[in-house]
Amino acid sequence: MNDPGFPHDLGDALAGIQRLVRRRLRGGLSGPRLRGAQVELLRLVRDRPGIGVSAAAKELYLAGNTVSTLVNQLVTAGLLHRETAADDRRVALLHPTPEAVRRLSDWEARRSALLRERVELLGEEDRTALAAALPALRRLAQGLQDEAGPGGGA
Repeated sequence: MNDPGFPHDLGDALAGIQRLVRRRLRGGLSGPRLRGAQVELLRLVRDRPGIGVSAAAKELYLAGNTVSTLVNQLVTAGLLHRETAADDRRVALLHPTPEAVRRLSDWEARRSALLRERVELLGEEDRTALAAALPALRRLAQGLQDEAGPGGGA
């Protein structure tokens, strides 16, 4: 594609969708509002219970002290449980609490329902175009993941 504005427009569209979804769902949340990095860490821990802090930092492309701060916040909020590894007392293993799993499941169900509702309001041509774009968007995400590194943010 030779349109120099396309990458900018794509980034704006993706960020705008994410921002609007968060804004629409914020109203029905129970408990304190979580920041994006906290949610990313909770999702990772839910999907990989027992992950260590340093492995989580590497996976999320964040500094270890940043993840430690997030862990402390989430432990205080009752959303993460931290245990010491049996083979190395310096290593903290992370597990989601039932409340964290419930909150993530609720958020994801509400997000899916919102997006399903909005997509169903689109015309057939737009729905088909969005479905056809998913593989390319996944490859774009994988490419960004492969090239990511700590400190890559703005």
